[in-house]
Amino acid sequence: MKKILLCMLAVLSFAQIAYADINATKASTMVEELTREGIEKIINSNASQEEKNKIFKQLFTENLDLDFIGKYVLGRYWRTASAQQRKDFINLYKEFNVQTWSKRFDEFKGKKFVFKGTGSANNPNQLYVNTEVPVENGKPIDVKWRVYEHNGKMKIIDIIIENVSLAQTARNEYTSYIAKSPKGIDGLLENLRAKVK
Repeated sequence: MKKILLCMLAVLSFAQIAYADINATKASTMVEELTREGIEKIINSNASQEEKNKIFKQLFTENLDLDFIGKYVLGRYWRTASAQQRKDFINLYKEFNVQTWSKRFDEFKGKKFVFKGTGSANNPNQLYVNTEVPVENGKPIDVKWRVYEHNGKMKIIDIIIENVSLAQTARNEYTSYIAKSPKGIDGLLENLRAKVK
């Protein structure tokens, strides 16, 4: 019995350490404000796609650390990219995601995010804010928001939908494209420009 109690105390102590560097309440509040005041209002409005894209761009810029995500997504190629290539990639990646997610979140029209607490990440400076989106038939859609604190402000660095990481998926796709393209990074930039247009 004593051993069990010691194990439980050790687990609790580890959990406290894991959350020591990031405020779970602040992280949850940020994501809740984003979903309630931003995403839900936009997708349930009668705004045009152009207007939705404009609002999503503002929300993404304010709440996602797209520089952090862009570096991760480009993987090892970030180190070999020129300053101009890095700048172009971040801008194109932002534009592409704004267009993609303003349409993707339309799938949640008429739905509300249900908050299910937070979970630890493999980095003590990050955590997951867990949400679900109920659907009429079937199991709720699981949406996790990976959050960290940057310069005193909470920022989202990944969105995981049904256990599929958007950042990891993009990293796999983009690094594979660069490796196969005769133009390397410039080939990826051309491809993204075409998609954005």
